[in-house]
Amino acid sequence: MTTSRTGSSSYLDYTGRDDILGGGARLIPIDTPKGTFRVWTKRVGNASTMRLLLLHGGPGATHEYFEAFDSYLPAAGIEYYYYDQLGSFYSDQPDEPELWEIPRFVDEVEQVRQALGLDRDNFFLLGSSWGGILAMEYALAHQQHLKGLIISNMMASAPAYNAYAHDVLMPAMDQAALAEIKGYEAAGDFENPRYMELLMEQHYVHHVLRMPAEEWPDPVNRAFKHINPSIYVPLQGPSELGLSGKLADWDRTADLGQIAVPTLVIGAQHDTMDPSHMAWMARAVQQGRYLHCPDGSHLAMYDDQQVYVRGLIDFIHDVDAGRFARDSAGR
Repeated sequence: MTTSRTGSSSYLDYTGRDDILGGGARLIPIDTPKGTFRVWTKRVGNASTMRLLLLHGGPGATHEYFEAFDSYLPAAGIEYYYYDQLGSFYSDQPDEPELWEIPRFVDEVEQVRQALGLDRDNFFLLGSSWGGILAMEYALAHQQHLKGLIISNMMASAPAYNAYAHDVLMPAMDQAALAEIKGYEAAGDFENPRYMELLMEQHYVHHVLRMPAEEWPDPVNRAFKHINPSIYVPLQGPSELGLSGKLADWDRTADLGQIAVPTLVIGAQHDTMDPSHMAWMARAVQQGRYLHCPDGSHLAMYDDQQVYVRGLIDFIHDVDAGRFARDSAGR
């Protein structure tokens, strides 16, 4: 694995930073059509040219499942920012359904970028799952501010994702269990403990995080525990086997060619997302690289951690050093 290119003394030297009092944590005011609210962020490290903002999934989950990066990114000399999007656990949670729209979230990310002082000389953006949708949308609206983009475990089309779930993932499931799951969904009985038990046995431990449920790492459990359903359900929909909410028709496949900044697309063999589609995305953008995690699933940063983190660090270092190039997945 690539090692740090900055000395530990400079990485830990926070002289002149305005968030020292809170250990890097700060609440950033965000202007919205419904008023001003605050979102939580926390900086780790000090690197002038490699600063990574993390967009969590859900929607409505938290930054917490990114905490595995603490084991790797400081040693690689990468400064990174945890961030709970508006409505998520550590940020304000207004009861304003009109705020849960993609353009409003994109504007929020731009306000966070400005508050953190990130720019095209240092700003890397990583979006995971729903955060990948948000990262793509941000790049299409504001890529002039980006140095590099990472799309992690998210396809560029919700209809294509739903088709993959229907045509590939569901036929491979135990069909009796699948019928029982669909029965609970048809009845709207999503809170039934048996529904979640079946999903964990038949879906989660195969395609979300390939570990026995009792061994799931603490940051993952906390992120799941803290999901805000008032955001998750309207956008994702109540079913865990596909998108049925506001995001159901989202599709940016025709627009990926507009993304000109160096882009890393991360896919995984056992993901809920089609890895062949993810590889295609790396070819569709102008400067793409595909990272495949052969043992990973949706949370490949855990179940194929060494491949995931090594590829992420190498990408950031390569872009920073001006030696970024497509791999065999590129054009």
